[in-house]
Amino acid sequence: MRFADPVPDARHVVYARIQADPLVARAAELLAEATRTELLLARAAMNGERTDPGIWRAMFPTLFGADVADAAARDRAEAILEVSLRIADRGEQARQQFRGAVVEALTERLLRRRSDRVRRERRVLFDGVPAEIHPYDVTVEDPDRPEIYDCKWGARGIDDDVLHQLDDARRHAAEEGIAVLVAIVVFDAERSCRVRLAGLRAPVAGTRLVSLESLGELARRPPALLAAAS
Repeated sequence: MRFADPVPDARHVVYARIQADPLVARAAELLAEATRTELLLARAAMNGERTDPGIWRAMFPTLFGADVADAAARDRAEAILEVSLRIADRGEQARQQFRGAVVEALTERLLRRRSDRVRRERRVLFDGVPAEIHPYDVTVEDPDRPEIYDCKWGARGIDDDVLHQLDDARRHAAEEGIAVLVAIVVFDAERSCRVRLAGLRAPVAGTRLVSLESLGELARRPPALLAAAS
């Protein structure tokens, strides 16, 4: 098993520009420190259905209400709302790409708190096995315990192809005597993810799930197996 950079193509070049946009880095920086309520605010606001900040302040009184005494927390919530609405204000196609890039950048930032071997956009190669066309979003290239992550904005982004790709990597690594951790990171509620997974047919027994509720755990420990996650 070995990691390698993908062969650049048109999609890679265009998406790389979005990944490098300062707005993506700013969003990831803020969300890495966010509370669960602030993450819910970001997810809702980035969907682009309402762009009036006053509406969101009214919908999240525990973050913006007059009785919120912690000025620093309120400032952070305002910053998260501002950056979320800037992303929401993009056109539909750009908004989708920006949101995906934010989830990847956030995943990378959290993983770097416990490992200095984190990489982005990497293929995983095995001798005698055709390589997957698309690279994995984030990897932890620790020779003793490698980790592979596929990142999605919402539960609807999970499909059988994604799950098969992750499970294939896990199985091929096991054939080489390597215990690789494979996981999906979804910027959505765990319940939504499980409802989506229940309708798919791909194997999930060896895959791990990181949802909106458990994002912060990435910085402290590898995620639990999907079957065992609470």
